[in-house]
Amino acid sequence: MRPALRIATLAASLSLAVTAPGHGAGAQPVQKDGAARGAPPHVARFDWFEYAGHDAVYDTNRPRPGEYTNPILMGFHPDPSITRAGDDYYLVNSTFAYFPGIPVFHSRDLVSWTQIGSVIDRPSQLRLDSLGVSRGVFAPAIAFHAGTFYVVNTCVDCGGNFLVTATDPAGPWSDPIWLGFDGIDPSLFFDDDGKAYVVNNGAPVGPPLYSGHRAIWIQELDLATKQLVGERTLIVNGGVDIRTKPSWIEGPHLLKRDGRYYLIAAEGGTGDFHSEVVFGAPSVRGPYTPWSGNPILTQRNLDRNRPDPITSTGHADFVTLPDGDTWAVFLGTRPYADDTYNTGRETFLMRVSWRDGWPVLTSGQEGVPYVAPRPTLPAQPAPTIPTRGNFTVRDDFSGRALAPYWLMLRTPRETWWDLTSAPGSLSLAARPVPLSSRGQPSFLGRRQQHLTATVTTSMRWAPTQDGDRAGLVAFQSENAWYFLAVGRDGGKPVVQVVRRAGRGPSVADSVLASAPLPTGTTSPIELRITARRDRYDFAYATTPNRWTTLLANADATVLSTRSAGGFVGVLFALHAYAAP
Repeated sequence: MRPALRIATLAASLSLAVTAPGHGAGAQPVQKDGAARGAPPHVARFDWFEYAGHDAVYDTNRPRPGEYTNPILMGFHPDPSITRAGDDYYLVNSTFAYFPGIPVFHSRDLVSWTQIGSVIDRPSQLRLDSLGVSRGVFAPAIAFHAGTFYVVNTCVDCGGNFLVTATDPAGPWSDPIWLGFDGIDPSLFFDDDGKAYVVNNGAPVGPPLYSGHRAIWIQELDLATKQLVGERTLIVNGGVDIRTKPSWIEGPHLLKRDGRYYLIAAEGGTGDFHSEVVFGAPSVRGPYTPWSGNPILTQRNLDRNRPDPITSTGHADFVTLPDGDTWAVFLGTRPYADDTYNTGRETFLMRVSWRDGWPVLTSGQEGVPYVAPRPTLPAQPAPTIPTRGNFTVRDDFSGRALAPYWLMLRTPRETWWDLTSAPGSLSLAARPVPLSSRGQPSFLGRRQQHLTATVTTSMRWAPTQDGDRAGLVAFQSENAWYFLAVGRDGGKPVVQVVRRAGRGPSVADSVLASAPLPTGTTSPIELRITARRDRYDFAYATTPNRWTTLLANADATVLSTRSAGGFVGVLFALHAYAAP
């Protein structure tokens, strides 16, 4: 494991047009109080946060010079889309109801990636308010043309399909231009004659013939007005062979090679039957013919009991290098049990082979590699914030902006976080917005990127009434989380593990473990969550590094996608809650 990385200069600040005074509703100014640095009531102060991830598969799959490791973006980074601008490559992912939305990553070698900004970084751009975690921003697609960057996307339950533009991919990006058509997963294609097209998943003509029956459509985009014009054309109905009832054809992308048009798309749903398929056509509107060797990418035919499986691969996008090589980014998962994982859908990289004029990633029995030869591009230095392999990252909150990996739940309407009133710490105003709501709690999370990981923090917090809680969260959705919290019970300070697992009015938060804490102290408490594949352990220390296990072997599968549902992975978060 490489040495711990300290985040000292934090980049990519949020461009928040939040008008609430002070530090957010219910927050008090964080006062400096000498050496004790105790937090005032209703403010939880975090002195540092450390994430350490170590998966054994990277001990046995070490890259040699000229090789790279998969995934290239570990943790919840689904639905990748990529574009090239000269010698630079840019990649975006889905973020659903998290804010800021649609991270923009930059690389010059396709292996070392650095987040340079986010497409949705202003509350005025999208209303993610009141959405479930797995609604919101689905499957963005990025493109570069004639000096302008474009992202086309669907905001599910929050406006539909839209387009944003920027001259600098780091931002700022424009406000959404709404496109007014049904369906999801749009992407852009720029043809040699200067015309632009949107391709997307939509409903078929007439009633669906079966569950999962969808279609792919194409329509011209007027670049001057940024609106769709002309005829909307159906180019794929159902999938490769509608007689077999293929499901959920989606994530389409068009490319052109040697005068021929290729449509790639995901098929089979986003579970372990997921795949990528290809169609070819002599003209942009078709007719599109499926390749007889489809799918071009899948892991569904491999032994389900193989060690360290990579599964659910699909939703690919291609990019062409200066030497003519084609490479693909796509999503996949790394389950610790059959179709069970907490790390979400991650971004993988593979070289595309062309066989008899068709692109291929894997044959039916070929596994996606953990280690593979690098692209023929000059290797770049490792990024400041690692995204692949085993690593440790420590955030000392010493900058004036949050590190780009921190995510909030939904669109912020108040400023409840603070890095400046007590330099060298992060303060969260405790507010009466619980994790189980669809509001915007005082919550900052970063992705669980390994099957085996430990997160630790040091916190100063003085709950003032029963029900106040602050601490560390393992969070999958408003319906599935663990909260290692310092609170008050019967007027006395306690440390607790609280869990929520399930939906509906009959489901309540459950206190799984509780222990008393010393009274009248202003000393910080350290909190730790350890992920061990299908287990979580929870511990605390009132003296630095003298740990007491509060709860061991908690069931981590309740936060898996298989159990909790949705399209996201687990975030480890800092959270503060004030009882109403």
